[in-house]
This record gives sequence, C-alpha cells and structure tokens, in this order.
Amino acid sequence: MKIGMVCYPSYGGSGVVATELGYALGERGHEVHFISSARPFRLRRFHEKLFYHEVSDVSYPVFKYPPYTLLLANKIVEVTNYVGLDLIHAHYAIPHSISAYLAKQMMPSPIPLVTTLHGTDVTLVGAYEEFRLLTTLALKVSDGITAVSEALAQETVATFGSLDQRIEVIPNFIDPKMYIPKGEAKLKCKEHFAPFGEKILTHISNFREVKRVSDVVKIFALVEGELPSKLLLVGDGPEMVRVEREVVKLGLERKVQFLGKQENVQDILQMSDVFLLPSEQESFGLVALEAMACGVPVVASKVGGLPEVVRHGKTGYLAEVGDVREMSKFVLELLTDCSKYKTFSEQAVEWSREAFPVDRAVQRYEYMYEKVVSSS
Repeated sequence: MKIGMVCYPSYGGSGVVATELGYALGERGHEVHFISSARPFRLRRFHEKLFYHEVSDVSYPVFKYPPYTLLLANKIVEVTNYVGLDLIHAHYAIPHSISAYLAKQMMPSPIPLVTTLHGTDVTLVGAYEEFRLLTTLALKVSDGITAVSEALAQETVATFGSLDQRIEVIPNFIDPKMYIPKGEAKLKCKEHFAPFGEKILTHISNFREVKRVSDVVKIFALVEGELPSKLLLVGDGPEMVRVEREVVKLGLERKVQFLGKQENVQDILQMSDVFLLPSEQESFGLVALEAMACGVPVVASKVGGLPEVVRHGKTGYLAEVGDVREMSKFVLELLTDCSKYKTFSEQAVEWSREAFPVDRAVQRYEYMYEKVVSSS
C-alpha cells in the first residue's frame, strides 16, 4: 500500500509517532510518503520504502501570511498524481485533515482519508469557537478516525458530539530496541551531570504553558532541599524565559541544566532517576512512555490520557494538577527507598513493552487502512 503521511516536522509527540509509524510500515512492505513543511526530525535513517516531499514556502505580497493549508493541499495532490497514493493519513485534524479534504476535491478519483487525533487539535485548537466548525468538518470528512487515548476519544465526542463513525483508540507505542534501561555507558555519562552522586530529575517538552514547566522547577526545589539532586530541562519554547527566571529566583542556577532541543532523548532518559510531567493537559504523554521504557519512574499529573500510560503506585505516581508538594513527596519516596525504586523501574519497563508494543499498533493502523480503502 502507498500511504501519504501528513504530519508536523517538529519535536512534538505527533511528529515522532508519525515518523516511527512510517518506519514500522516500511518494514512491513508499505511505501510511505511524508508530506510536510520540513523533514520530520526523526526521519533521519535511510529506508528504501520511505520518501519525503517538502511543502514549498511561497510568499506573495497579496498574502499577509503564507497560505500553508492551501500549499499543503496542492502538494498532496501532486504526490498522489505522481506516485499513486492509496490513502492519506493526516496527523492532527487542524490543519492537516482540512488540507487533505481540499486535496480530495481536486482529485479526479479521491482517495480515503484517515485522521489521527493527538490532543491539542481537539482540546486546544478545536475548542476555540473560531476553529470549531473547521474541526467538525475535519472529523466529518474523514473516512477513518483514530485517537491516541481513550480519554481523548471521549473528550472529542463530548466536545463535538456523536460522529458518523466510531473513533478507534490506537495508543502510541515505543520501539523497545531504541528505548532500553540504563547501562554502564550511560552511568558514566551521568557522572558528568552528577559528579557527586546526585539524583537526576528530568523534564522534556516544548515548553508551552500547558506543560507547566515552572512547576517542574518548584518540584525540583522541594526535592533538592531534602536530597542532593540535579535537574535536566530538555526542549525549548515560549515559556523558556519564564522558567529561567524561576530558576534564578529560587537560586538553583548551579543545580539546573538547560539542554535545549535534543534528538536522542533516550540517551538522556537512560541516565535519569525520575521523569517529571506535571502538565495541565496531556492526551497521551509519549515522553512518559519513553521514560518508563528506559526504566525511569514517572511522576505526573492525573489528567487526560496519563492515567492510561502511568500506572499509579506501580510505574510512577499521579497527582492533581499544580500539587507540587504532593509530586515532590512522591519523588522523594522513590529516591529514598532503593527497594521500591527498583520495583517501580522494573515494572515500568515491563508495562511499556507489554501494553504499548509497536507491532500491535501497526497492525491496528493497517486494519484501519484496509477498511477505508475497501470501502472507498
């Protein structure tokens, strides 16, 4: 099957999932054509079944902003005509599914559209009145819809009402060959950041307000007051300046390291002791799954799809949004009880592999593809 994969190229979870799905589909003999404004950052390994088509950034004086939705639609048609795509798989309803819908209107023989909802396209963008009708249209014109968690599927129905078709829940997944528990090499790497045996807490995100990165710093401050620790902050985004000010305000400049955007996050996770994700909203929390696959317990917010990913009291702990004291208490509980930490770490690895294997997810996407193609 020839699949057009439309996704964001950036560091967010949707781009990661789309790219890793593409590699897995390629291994199963499918031809995958990525269509995006830039090469997806995980699309760096050559594979004979994977291709990349860049959407041109065209600017004309008549346009105040580049009309990306229209340019993407045009590129989808170009690729379909050139390689003969069997279907389009759009990650994010807005704007990708709308672009795919426009593209279908320009095709002499329209091909099916599968939309995967990742979260903010429904919970944030789609919830705005200015985008509600567009998001509703994106869902209505999709031949198949998937969501990355049961919580997101339920929220979609609650926000937009019952749909003509059932939303299939296909959780995100990890490649166990890439995300493995820490080894001796990573322990040596850890000595660079924690030369005196300090515990390492880590947070990885796009530093948007919804991630509550300032809470990460507050949690760390409470932990560090009781136990020698270091904090690694990975990523970048609009909240960076505010977080830097919080670090200075709390006098933690020598304890916190800003590592910026990193591609191989597994290397950082493998030398971490606890992963923090105190988000205000998470439809799944892919990075929490990646941390657990590396044997790192997670302390996170009890929101969205996170309770489906993190098993409270077994692979990590969950607390109410904003309860930094409760979260710091959980972190200290893990880091001061070696036996409990070892159990949580082992259970995290086991759970990540049993509940979120790549093969199961790919098979379910293949079934969705076959269903929409046979019905078209």
